[in-house]
Amino acid sequence: MLAALRALGAPVETLQDVPEALRAHRRELWQRGCEPVIVAWDGHPAAVDMRLPASTLTAALTCHLHVESGEVRRWTVDPGRLATVHAAEVEGQRYVVKRLPLPEVPWGYHRLTIHTRGRRLETLIIAAPRRAFPLKADEERTWGVFLPLYALRSRRDWGAGDLSDLDDLMEWVAGLGGGAVATLPLLAAFLDEPFDPSPFSPASRLFWNEFYLDATRSPELERCPAAQALLRSPALQSGLATLRASSQVDYRRAMRAKRGILEELARCFFSGPSPRQATFRRFARAHPALEDYARFRAVCDRRRTPWQQWPVPLRDGVVHGGDYDEDARRYHLYVQWLADQQLRTLSEKARRRGVGLLLDLPLGAHAAGYDVWREREAFAPNISVGAPPDVFFTGGQNWGFPPLHPNRLREQGYRYYIGAIRHQLQFASILRIDHVMGFHRLFWIPHGLEARQGVYVRYPAEELYAILTLESHRHRAVIVGEDLGTVPLAIRRSMTRHNIHRTYIVQYERARRGHGTLRPIPADALAGLNTHDMPPFTAFWKDLQTRHRRALLSFLRRGGWLRKGRASVAQVLPAILTRLAASRARIVIVNLEDLWFERRRQNVPGTGFERPNWRRKARYALETFSHRNRILEMLREVNRMRRERRAR
Repeated sequence: MLAALRALGAPVETLQDVPEALRAHRRELWQRGCEPVIVAWDGHPAAVDMRLPASTLTAALTCHLHVESGEVRRWTVDPGRLATVHAAEVEGQRYVVKRLPLPEVPWGYHRLTIHTRGRRLETLIIAAPRRAFPLKADEERTWGVFLPLYALRSRRDWGAGDLSDLDDLMEWVAGLGGGAVATLPLLAAFLDEPFDPSPFSPASRLFWNEFYLDATRSPELERCPAAQALLRSPALQSGLATLRASSQVDYRRAMRAKRGILEELARCFFSGPSPRQATFRRFARAHPALEDYARFRAVCDRRRTPWQQWPVPLRDGVVHGGDYDEDARRYHLYVQWLADQQLRTLSEKARRRGVGLLLDLPLGAHAAGYDVWREREAFAPNISVGAPPDVFFTGGQNWGFPPLHPNRLREQGYRYYIGAIRHQLQFASILRIDHVMGFHRLFWIPHGLEARQGVYVRYPAEELYAILTLESHRHRAVIVGEDLGTVPLAIRRSMTRHNIHRTYIVQYERARRGHGTLRPIPADALAGLNTHDMPPFTAFWKDLQTRHRRALLSFLRRGGWLRKGRASVAQVLPAILTRLAASRARIVIVNLEDLWFERRRQNVPGTGFERPNWRRKARYALETFSHRNRILEMLREVNRMRRERRAR
């Protein structure tokens, strides 16, 4: 508890320090004058509660409202005419809380400053729709498929799937009538030193992972003889064949092969003028953090250690020209631009086909990554995020990344959080929020303590929801919050109030009585059999206790989804998929690996490199599974049931 309080900024070393820290915190709140953030829902006028010394109430208040569009509204107010909300004596000084009504403002982020007798109060007004962007009527009751992009195999891949493979998968799904393709986060990662391929521990939530680029689709390739020669070289082609034949992704080797080509392309691009230079400059201007990120990654390339081990001033965020190799800096600039172009093309093609890209926003970022290095004030020091003990993890879980600091996020106007949301929504039609309970609370584990010794810390949920609903409307994207059946009812009500779809995952939705009866499927849900952290359906069915298996069979037969008699997993799987497809759920996502009865999971929570987490490729290549009759039959039946449900 004391360590968590220190991370929040409280000056406490022992329990005896707590009373004085509370007094100091109360004093600071009154002296601050107003809250740093205020939410105005649905365009309704908001109000600011100002905590003012009673001695200042004779002076007029001068207000400046800086609207996001650039408009500035100015007015003067007599504080004596404002409603009094509360009054208090704070260490010998009398304060009065006055409520200042605000004019109606459009959706957006607006800054209000208030001046009175030498004091300046400032607050961010988030004017947002109360409910997130809805599915259109013709999109409701849609369906899609899921597969991690690294696991997507093809005849042309470089040891892992890339954005061209994802484009082909989306075209195939569109042809079957599907409306979504889901994959794991595609964010920047450490694939050398440091090394961590987990998509849920990204090097940055503000930039993309060049591992998924299709280097052969770069426009620079046509005028880059060095890249062409390297691409044709027997050594590279032999290496790619080896990578392609492996059942697991070798991130280091695959990234080295791809980076060799991308580095040559970057050299060619920056070596002289070209028609695309102007496009790149516009991109760089639109992404002011790009240069800073490229320098950070270039320093990482040279030092090959976490930034916490760098010398001062590098460790403190100060980088000079001699701290990195110029070619490395230009490489990182180039690949981010190329990733933006390839994702933009993919997204635009997908929308024309009627297929949305379902992306995933991780809860956190790698402790050694760019975000924590540059935005360290937004993160709590010496703390990791995790989960308390439960029936699955009796010792609790420590996920290893630092939490965002709730107070400092507010004080910075949520700059970092807004950037992370926008980065995903520029291309995602549907965005899944990892661990949606994190909007309300997170389990903090101080460094040096066990996971069971952590403590919950609350977050300003309504302000986070306001940002999410606002950005979802601006990008016309649907929001889904991860709910594995353990989200408290109060949080589910908040999600419903803000039109955040929940997840309905069959493995977690078995009723307690009998463990074979499935709970009803809500309408405001994304439904599926499992997630990347769970066993595929065949493994789940095999491990299910006999009495639970019988209960589930009985449930499916009573509902008319399964015929009487003996039933194998090959019969149960399509029965449950049909039940999901016929349900009220707005979105149904089918794990492609379930369709060929895969038993191995993609990730085992609580484990590390001792398991092939985030490395296992799909058993079949896209060219193979896209023509298998049984797979096509199951997906066509899902599509038929979804269309029937949509027509009701």
